[in-house]
Parts: sequence; C-alpha cells; structure tokens
Amino acid sequence: MASLLSSLFGNHYDIPHFDSDSFERMMNEEKNSILLDVRTLEENKTLRIPNSKIIDIHKPNFLDQIDKLDRSKPYFVYCHAGRRSNSACKQMKSMGFEKVFNLKGGIISWRGKTEQG
Repeated sequence: MASLLSSLFGNHYDIPHFDSDSFERMMNEEKNSILLDVRTLEENKTLRIPNSKIIDIHKPNFLDQIDKLDRSKPYFVYCHAGRRSNSACKQMKSMGFEKVFNLKGGIISWRGKTEQG
C-alpha cells in the first residue's frame, strides 16, 4: 500500500530518522560528516549543537545554498522538532544527496552537548 501511495503522489524519499543517541553516534562514525541546522539564525543563537552549519529552510535562497554543498558528504540535519529538517532532507534527496539523516524530535530531543551565542 505504501509503495502504491508513493507512486501515486511521488517525491517519496526514505529519510532515516535517528534518536539523539543514534544520531550523535552515527555523526561521529561517518567520515567528513556535516551537521546542518535548518532553523532561523535567531533560533540558532538561542541554542545549537556545536559545530553546526546554519542554512535557514525558510530563506528564499535555501535551495541555492544547499545546491552549493558537496553531495558526496553525509549530512546530519536538525531543526526545532524535526519537521523542517525532515523537509530539508527530502529536498536534499531530490537534489541528489545520497546520505542525509534527520534528528528525530529535533533539538528539543537532543541529549548531547549544546551551546548558546
């Protein structure tokens, strides 16, 4: 049934969603991984996972910025609760990115280190 719906509605990408512990472990295991925060700059300044690159999904140039990224690298994507990052992952997959991973539950579910500023 799921494959039938996928074929009818298209743009179906299987995005891996990982809980905080698995996300952090895989991010550390993957060579040359990039941590991508797709929230606003204001949200990023309030609280972020260290060493994350910010590209706001709501900015008009979001897809242009994503298009400039190296498609051969693995991307670990997060937002506040997981919806925007899931959407970003789907867009990245449609653009040819092979390895994109979503933080299930977003930064509010993150149990690792954070920073402010």
